[in-house]
Amino acid sequence: MASSKAALILENYIGGQFVPCASYLDSYDPSIGEVYCKVPDSGKEEVEAAVKAAQNAFPGWSAKSPQDRSKIMSKLADLIEEDLESFAQAESKDQGKTITFARMVDIPRAIYNFRFFSSSILHQTSESTQMDHMDCMHYTVRTPVGIAGLISPWNLPLYLLTWKIAPAVMCGNTVIAKPSEMTSVTAWMMCKLLDKAGFPPGVVNIIFGHGSKAGDALVSHPKVPLISFTGSTLTGQRIIERSAPFCKKLSLELGGKNPAIIFEDAILDKCIPATVRSSFANQGEICLCTSRIFVQRTIYSEFLKRFVEAVKKWKVGSPSDPTTDVGALISKEHLAKVKNSIKKAQEEGVRILCGEGKDLLFLHPRNQNGYFLLPTVIADIEDNSCCMQDEIFGPVTCITVFDTEEEVITRANGVKYGLAATVWSRNVGQVHRVAKRLQCGLVWTNCWLIRDLNLPFGGIKASGIGREGAKDSYEFFTESKTITIKH
Repeated sequence: MASSKAALILENYIGGQFVPCASYLDSYDPSIGEVYCKVPDSGKEEVEAAVKAAQNAFPGWSAKSPQDRSKIMSKLADLIEEDLESFAQAESKDQGKTITFARMVDIPRAIYNFRFFSSSILHQTSESTQMDHMDCMHYTVRTPVGIAGLISPWNLPLYLLTWKIAPAVMCGNTVIAKPSEMTSVTAWMMCKLLDKAGFPPGVVNIIFGHGSKAGDALVSHPKVPLISFTGSTLTGQRIIERSAPFCKKLSLELGGKNPAIIFEDAILDKCIPATVRSSFANQGEICLCTSRIFVQRTIYSEFLKRFVEAVKKWKVGSPSDPTTDVGALISKEHLAKVKNSIKKAQEEGVRILCGEGKDLLFLHPRNQNGYFLLPTVIADIEDNSCCMQDEIFGPVTCITVFDTEEEVITRANGVKYGLAATVWSRNVGQVHRVAKRLQCGLVWTNCWLIRDLNLPFGGIKASGIGREGAKDSYEFFTESKTITIKH
């Protein structure tokens, strides 16, 4: 653990020790566009060391009772909570998200992930059947898989890293986790608390670096039988290819192109602010964000007017300002990608109602070189447009009109993704019909992002493989064994 005047220098955490790396990557503060952190550029050597540490720790950790593992997990949650403000400040600076979002969402959810799984896995049950005519009974037990390879993204860094670590270690596995090289600081901060919480050396190992180098070494390692990944569909496809020779267990939570369907009986006073939030929260850098809004024709004009008015009230600026609604995008390259998507749509003849290409962005002089973009609303757009088909992952949403229920279901399903959707209607029958027919893993009705962690989370089609949640994570991070007793 070291720091310098020029930059914070991170180190890998392997076998309970912080270990320096031979080379480092630059990590930028997105709000000012300057390097502020050096991240290990790990590869095969570091992954191999982490595998050995995880192997050595596995017999002892897997032999601990779930109750003992639960106490350690709960202690870690307490330690993070005691330093919540420091974690929130670090997450905001590292990722570009607003300090308000980091305080209210990211860090509290990371804490809750540990508390939730420290309890939920204690209450899982096994199966048992009897065959009296054969004088036999059968029952099942679940055992940890071994070493879990966990790869988390840059948009919700600690939130999604702990969503993977918590169930993996609670089930008795040891882990090697690789956060995004662009947002590594809060993972490194958490490592400093693991020993104090009571984690034995080697149970949790954190390797920093590029996905193409450190991530690839982890995914293709023959002694890592399980991979949990959250990120882009393209990277998910690569993980499937690289892990295929080893028949690994895979859980992949990938991209989304999520529709919001606004029927004519929707309560707009509730629908509009919620849909603005679902479109632009965390700069639109959430896999569950709304990027296609279908509005029934009878209310289309009113919705458009009120929606744009509400969007224009969202303040873009320094993430450290508690009054800011939209912070900085993650990187210069990602900002260029999002802007290019908008430019392509403009070339197709769409109408920009507000945001990029329409309004001026005013920033504090300190933030002039940061990666900022106004929330952008696009209308008069065809379903085959790039902005209606491709995941942009930024503060951009498209609004289009529809006439009938049958039509909008077909159009909402007309993308390769299938992660989430929202439906706004007071018609209970319609809500159930539409929710059932939408091709996605989650449907919210008259709300957005309300989650019960007991229930499955995940997508279909190009949005992923597998589910996460209390029961689903328990089953993924363990193997089932059937035992038969003849008496």
